[in-house]
Amino acid sequence: MEIFKIVTLSLSGLLLTLVGLMRLLNPKQAYAKNSGIQLADDVNLLNEMRGVSAVQLMGGIITLLGTIIAPLTVVAFALASLIFLGFAVGRFFSIAVDGKPNNQIRQGIMFELVLGAASLFFLLTSLL
Repeated sequence: MEIFKIVTLSLSGLLLTLVGLMRLLNPKQAYAKNSGIQLADDVNLLNEMRGVSAVQLMGGIITLLGTIIAPLTVVAFALASLIFLGFAVGRFFSIAVDGKPNNQIRQGIMFELVLGAASLFFLLTSLL
């Protein structure tokens, strides 16, 4: 079971860190490449995108630290659960309100659900 915890935190942390860093440094290119979204050259939109990206990056760093610093493990699982399941809930709400997104985004939802559910499972088993 311990190896699954480490793998879940490692994958979650790496994904959040890499995506957060790419979107923070170059949001237009990162969104176009990973989601098929063309961001406008709007300073306010880019500011919002970079803000969310920094949250992803910081969440990824803390999640990765949870793999090597035992007292951070529960926090790392809580954070990964919050971020991944939060994105999934928001995306499902958007599907209900706005319609079906492209394949790249739908595939992303699957990763968010799997990593979010695994993180939540390990969070709960760590607390009980």
